Amino acid sequence: MYPFIRMTKELIKNARAEPLPVTGTHISHHRCWPWDIDLWRELNNGRTLTLYDLGRIPLAGRTGLSRMLLKNRWGLTMAGASVRYRKRIRTFTRLEMRSRVVGWDDRFIYLEQSMWLGEDCANQILYRSAVTDHNGIVPTARVVEAIGHDGPSPTLPSWVQAWIDAETQRPWPPEA
Repeated sequence: MYPFIRMTKELIKNARAEPLPVTGTHISHHRCWPWDIDLWRELNNGRTLTLYDLGRIPLAGRTGLSRMLLKNRWGLTMAGASVRYRKRIRTFTRLEMRSRVVGWDDRFIYLEQSMWLGEDCANQILYRSAVTDHNGIVPTARVVEAIGHDGPSPTLPSWVQAWIDAETQRPWPPEA
C-alpha cells in the first residue's frame, strides 16, 4: 500500500520549509518500518522506489515545481530510472534521504536521490522525469522558466550523460 500517512507528514513538515533553488538538495529523514521489508528483513527494493517519493514530492514543493504544475494543469511522469543498491537497510533503521535535480535537456529533467546510513550510501537512483500537458511532453525550457529559473541547465555529470546515451540505444518496444 502507498504510504499516504507518511507522505502527508512530509508535506505538512515541509510546507513552511525554506524554498530551494531548482538545483537545491532536499534532505529528509525516514525509518524502515516492518511493512517496508521483504522476506530477508530488509527494505524491499520496490518499496525503496516508493519511499523515494517521500523526498521527491517535497523537493518539487520547495523548488516551486508543485505550484507551477497545479497552476498550468500540468502533470509529472517518470520516463526512466536506474538504481544502484549497495547496503542493506534493516527494519527500524533510520536513514537520510537526499533528493536533487542534476540538470535537464530539451525534454527531460534528471533527478538523483540517495539513501544514507551515516556516512555510507545504501542506494542511489537516477530518474528521468517529464512534465506533461494534454499535448504530451512540455519542453523543459518552458518548465524552468515557469518556475522562475532563468539560467541554463547545469552541465550534466558524465555518468548521467552516459546513461542517457545508453538509453538511446536500448530498443523500444522491447522484443516480445
